[in-house]
Amino acid sequence: MIILKVETVKIFRSLAALILFCLAAVTASAGLFDDEEARRAILDLRQRVDAVRLATEQGASRTSEDSESLRRSLLDLQNQIETLRAEMAKLRGLNEQLARDVADVQRQQKDISQGVNERLRQFEPVKVALDGREFMAEPAEKKDFEAALAVFRKGDFPAAQVVFVDFLKRNPKSGYASSALFWLGNAQYATRDYKEAMINFRSLIGREPEHMRAPEAVLSIANCQLELKDVRGARKTLDDLIKAYPQSEAAVAAKERLARLK
Repeated sequence: MIILKVETVKIFRSLAALILFCLAAVTASAGLFDDEEARRAILDLRQRVDAVRLATEQGASRTSEDSESLRRSLLDLQNQIETLRAEMAKLRGLNEQLARDVADVQRQQKDISQGVNERLRQFEPVKVALDGREFMAEPAEKKDFEAALAVFRKGDFPAAQVVFVDFLKRNPKSGYASSALFWLGNAQYATRDYKEAMINFRSLIGREPEHMRAPEAVLSIANCQLELKDVRGARKTLDDLIKAYPQSEAAVAAKERLARLK
């Protein structure tokens, strides 16, 4: 806008110089022309001056209009820029909030996933090592067997019989079954229920003759027979134990028992 004003000043200066030049020329030529010619020359000069002034005024008017239009355009552009800046700041804030919301959702999903996995692990089978064997067992199955064994170790043999019988009814094919039969037989032996004890010891041997507790079960059968005064049967059982499991500790004990029975 400052440039347009400078150009307008230059135009007016040029116009003034032209008028002065023309007047000087007319004055200098007054003696050379007669009045009529001088009058026509002056009129012609005035017309030219008026035309130049009109053109200059129109140019100045257009320049002023252009300047005002340019000023309005600049103001509009500045307003648009400010509006865009405000919208960008708003969008930036929304983007940051969205990022925080996404992070919160991701943390919640992670927590939920961990919680679900932990709950699922409570129901997944686990590997168990017991009496020289490894097998898979349900968590509840493992918990019930350990609880029953804890009752036996406390010396509550009647209660131990109840929980082991219940365990075997609910888990007849469990990897714990043979060990449960062994401890059930021992609980029955402790309460002098020798016949039932022998049934469960024989069930263990028939189920898994290679089980780590099998030699002890055979020895326990012989003990039950001795308690029932079946010495002949006890001798046979001890002989069978020595033949079937010659390297076992139970076989060593069986030899000592046989020596005392002779």
